[in-house]
Amino acid sequence: MPQIYFLCTGNSCRSQMAEGFAREIMGADWQIASAGIEAQGVNPRAIQVMAEKGIDISHNRSKQIDMDYLLSSDVVVTLCGDARDRCPVTPPSVRRVHWPLPDPAQATGSDAEVLAVFRQVRDEIERRVRTFAENW
Repeated sequence: MPQIYFLCTGNSCRSQMAEGFAREIMGADWQIASAGIEAQGVNPRAIQVMAEKGIDISHNRSKQIDMDYLLSSDVVVTLCGDARDRCPVTPPSVRRVHWPLPDPAQATGSDAEVLAVFRQVRDEIERRVRTFAENW
């Protein structure tokens, strides 16, 4: 069974949303996980905007990179430049994919404006996961 790993800096927003969509879209055909360079906790707004899509990530936890999982993965997807630059070296057999997405946790403005950024990033992640799953 192929294995995919979504990585970001804090495993709080983008990688959590990617894991949620991958579990929904790619289902039982893949082993799916996410992690961060650091563990920062799952962002409540990420939980909220994923719930709007019917995907519950409220029980997910923020994790640091597991080297065994990383090295045995078929695909590693980095969702920010920091994760791409700081991700440990992987063997040539691991396909590396980079999706440079803005960090919604850095959004400023009213609650509505911040949620709009979270939704925009969420929708782009969903689009990319669907495209990846269709083309694998």
